[in-house]
Amino acid sequence: MKTILIKPLLLMFTISFALCGAAKPQAPLNEFQRQVDAVFSPVFPADQPGAAVLIIKNGKMIFNRCYGIADMDTRAKITPNTRFCIASVSKQFAAVAILQLAEQGKLNLSNPLSKFFPEFKADFFKRITLHHILSHTSGIPDARPRDDRHFVLTATDVESCRYMETLDHLNFEPGCGNYEYINPTYQLIYQIVERVTGMDFEKYMKKYVFGKAGMKNTSYFQEGREIPRMAHGYTPNPDGSYREYDYGEETFFATKADGGIYTSVVDFARWEKALRDNKVWNEASKRMAYTPQVAIPEGANYGYQPYNSYGYGFFINERPGHHRIIYHTGDNGGFTIYAGKAPDDDVQVMFFSTRDNIDRMGIAAQVWNLLEQFHYVAIP
Repeated sequence: MKTILIKPLLLMFTISFALCGAAKPQAPLNEFQRQVDAVFSPVFPADQPGAAVLIIKNGKMIFNRCYGIADMDTRAKITPNTRFCIASVSKQFAAVAILQLAEQGKLNLSNPLSKFFPEFKADFFKRITLHHILSHTSGIPDARPRDDRHFVLTATDVESCRYMETLDHLNFEPGCGNYEYINPTYQLIYQIVERVTGMDFEKYMKKYVFGKAGMKNTSYFQEGREIPRMAHGYTPNPDGSYREYDYGEETFFATKADGGIYTSVVDFARWEKALRDNKVWNEASKRMAYTPQVAIPEGANYGYQPYNSYGYGFFINERPGHHRIIYHTGDNGGFTIYAGKAPDDDVQVMFFSTRDNIDRMGIAAQVWNLLEQFHYVAIP
């Protein structure tokens, strides 16, 4: 099966992409690349919805390949500049916005939601803080009206959270050590940013988050908005063919703060560099975001893996005897996203897929095992 080899790219940031023919790669790197390709090639045939894969070590790209189809109607191939819906990986961007505002003294993570949403009537909103919504420990239930098909297909962040105005119960007391992953609490960040800054949420994100990271090819989805080089998500039919499965077919594509970003692996590499180099936050904010705030129990509704915790917008895996991995996953419609890193080794692993029938965590485990096997592929 033919795969697409990503050509060297001249980027407007200092991640160094090795130029073809500039130097002969070391034999261990060649073998590592061969074995990583052997993980992805069987999963993503050239004529099916596929994936973009990028692995970076010490700021240098050590694996970069694309597989399969971005748009089954036009048969456009996935390239390094294809834009995927990264779904819940978008949450870390919203978390960074809140942490930025905390750094500036415009809010505090101990502020209750009642400070920002006086229209929320229940007394318990005085006990639920920004810390709780960032860490999925608020106890707020996901009570969006899912029986309204039009609503679930088109609802914005504001509309999705409106049920909280009259919410009269919690699933558990906030901050009691319980964890429940829900999207509406991150959708609240859309309004918090606007109410604190007086800026439109997207304008704030473009200037102070995407802009600071140098992400010029990243945007939020909105119905009718043209997104260049946009991929579609797909799900399999019983006969083995694929049907489109994104906006209009699957729910909650219209919300932004919790999952609405479309970006490419190239632009996301810029984001990872900005996080690493503290271009979008300070060291204290990074440390908080990457610190376990709550352990994720077996049987959790989303995100359980052995030795997993949640920070602020990131999962944290601390398996004994292995390197710490900070990551997030994204699932919406046919998009299946993984973006992880081992900060202690300065390694980033990302693969963005246009289909929903893959074993994402199994694939990620194979890649991390190969990185360990090759001693994280030392790059001079």
